[in-house]
Amino acid sequence: MGTRELSTVLVANRGEIACRVIGTLRRRGIRSVAVYSDADADARHVREADVAVRLGPAPAAQSYLDVEAVVAAAVATGADAIHPGYGFLSENPALARACERAGVVFVGPSVEALETMADKAAAKRLVASHDVPVLPGTLDDGLDDAALVAAAADVGFPLLVKPVAGGGGKGMEVVRAADELPGALASARRVAAASFGDDGLLLERLVERPRHIEVQVLADAHGAVVHLGERECTLQRRHQKVVEEAPSPAVDDATRARLGEAACAVARSVGYVGAGTVEFLVPGDDPGAFWFIEMNTRLQVEHPVTELVTGLDLVEQQLRVAAGEPLGLAQGDVRLDGHAVEARLYAEQPARGFLPAAGRVLRYDDAGAPAGPGATPLRLDSGLLAGAEVTGDYDPMLAKAVAWAPTRAEAIARLDGLLAGVVVLGVETNAGFLRDLLADDDVRAGRLDTGLIDRFVTERSAAPGAAEARTPGRSLVAAALLAVGAGSPAATGPWAAADGWRLNGAPAPRRAVLVDAAGAEHAVTVTGTPHDAVVTVDDEPVRASLRTLGGTAGGRHLLTVDGVTRTLVAAGSGRHAHDTPGDGADRPLTAAPAVVWTHLDGRTSSCTVLDRAALAARRRAERALGDDGAAGGATRAPVRVAMPGTVSAVPVADGDVVAAGQPVVVVEAMKMEHPLLAPVGGVVRLDVRAGDQVRLDQVVAVVDPTAEQPVDPPVDTPEDHAPAPADPAVAAAHSDTRGAS
Repeated sequence: MGTRELSTVLVANRGEIACRVIGTLRRRGIRSVAVYSDADADARHVREADVAVRLGPAPAAQSYLDVEAVVAAAVATGADAIHPGYGFLSENPALARACERAGVVFVGPSVEALETMADKAAAKRLVASHDVPVLPGTLDDGLDDAALVAAAADVGFPLLVKPVAGGGGKGMEVVRAADELPGALASARRVAAASFGDDGLLLERLVERPRHIEVQVLADAHGAVVHLGERECTLQRRHQKVVEEAPSPAVDDATRARLGEAACAVARSVGYVGAGTVEFLVPGDDPGAFWFIEMNTRLQVEHPVTELVTGLDLVEQQLRVAAGEPLGLAQGDVRLDGHAVEARLYAEQPARGFLPAAGRVLRYDDAGAPAGPGATPLRLDSGLLAGAEVTGDYDPMLAKAVAWAPTRAEAIARLDGLLAGVVVLGVETNAGFLRDLLADDDVRAGRLDTGLIDRFVTERSAAPGAAEARTPGRSLVAAALLAVGAGSPAATGPWAAADGWRLNGAPAPRRAVLVDAAGAEHAVTVTGTPHDAVVTVDDEPVRASLRTLGGTAGGRHLLTVDGVTRTLVAAGSGRHAHDTPGDGADRPLTAAPAVVWTHLDGRTSSCTVLDRAALAARRRAERALGDDGAAGGATRAPVRVAMPGTVSAVPVADGDVVAAGQPVVVVEAMKMEHPLLAPVGGVVRLDVRAGDQVRLDQVVAVVDPTAEQPVDPPVDTPEDHAPAPADPAVAAAHSDTRGAS
């Protein structure tokens, strides 16, 4: 194979990975072409590229997954190559074939390698023939449900149902008993067909409390294959990686060499060319043993930890190999230096079962951390900008925070500090959860297994007073000052003072109710001015003040509570609030936004502001549904949508008798399925059907518990084995980053 100069490269992706690839192209002097959907017209990757081409409307199927549109954009801009990033079309043989037809280089392996490794059953058969250990399971393609049920007895329980195509945990179902298998197969097929266009499934023996360890490989077209050590990817939630690190704290030098040789054997078995990752399952009680799971034929989300400990730019290596150059290193040249840890920053709601979140980014601060290779000891690969809209059209990953240090303990401490400094206001994220996870004793000690996060969430939920997303007192004080202590921006003169002044009377306190992210209500009262106020939150008064730094545009303030001053970043969105004074008048007194966001002490909180009018409306709505039980009888319980989306399935009929916890409606949002559960047992009344579009907090069903309830529980579903979310009406989501892992 001869070499070919790559002067222009199209990046067929979006978000942080598009920005990451564009950064390397810029450093190498290669012209970059971005592609975008209508939802991403003003996105960061569009702004950072040299050229940008519109693909189509927001839905991925009409834009980022449109092979013809992507290749046409490459041809129209004179691109020599297409870099697919990860997810979307990165492992789709159709894109590689279309590139061949158009004379454009595909930055990735051959069509044959993509097809072989995309079929997990075929991949297992192949690597087993090369003496790579594989887990017990089905190795045949195209098995129907009856055949899979029959094979399950030989595989043994517990087992894992997996799509033969795709990756990233999408469509995986844990099955612990034979009676759970039919429901798991139906769910997995539906998800696999929708996500990968292939509903084929396989069964695999489930290893309890395993570690998930993967090996990075590089291969060129001249026959050279090397590995760059392993990554520990054990900290997962519902088969989706959350925190990754390199090297693994459980792998010694001898095991590393064996893992590396097995990974290289897998790559050689399929004639692999480019950067790839071979994933292994390692039993927690025997880290010297391992089994092949699958090969990801693309760059991985967690590749930065390998870059930090090896000093290599993996995207640059991909480009060199794609241009036909030989690898510039041998196995003996690979050295691992120090330790790196990465955490994925998702737009999601930990208090509501980690459902994806959406909204407009009101404030964004990257804490001064640079992006891309060479950024050390702190690195932040991000696709965010202030003003960006996070929608339900794509996966919820916003950024990756990475830290390097000579030791693992130092790397974890640095990562925690970086997560504390990154500010995202306007969209809820998992940053606080990540910091809590990194502080866990088992995580710090390296005692990891793939069930650790599930146990961590369950234990936190069960701990007295440890409700997820409980808003700290100081943040509530800050939110109160911002919500009801600030004057109207339209007011002038004495009306702008917002001090509650009254003729011939003491200053009037201003009141509101704040609802935190966990749904808890907090009654707040502010007396005085923002510069000198008494703030009462849930009957606990404190003296506080709020002073703005550098104008309101930056959102930075100094918050003083009981004589201690801290820096606060804040933002608000929504309408003006109203307060109803004791004389019965209803007039605007404040400029309170509908939602107040605060970042204080390294934690972000949000509170919805309810003035008297909004609170009265909320109470009326609750009474209408019977939630307050005022009538003295049983109360009807609503089933609400936690995120806008499309109803993908309605597993019950109107008028059915359901049990508490039974799925009644399934909503697809951000390419994930979100089963909505009955909060109580009773007769369900449906307000939607499959295909309906639903909005946030829409009531899609009501359960009336007055009818006779079933004696036996419903058929057990895979979701029953996920940790219970904080919101009883919302079930665990099937995580997905479009196959990226």
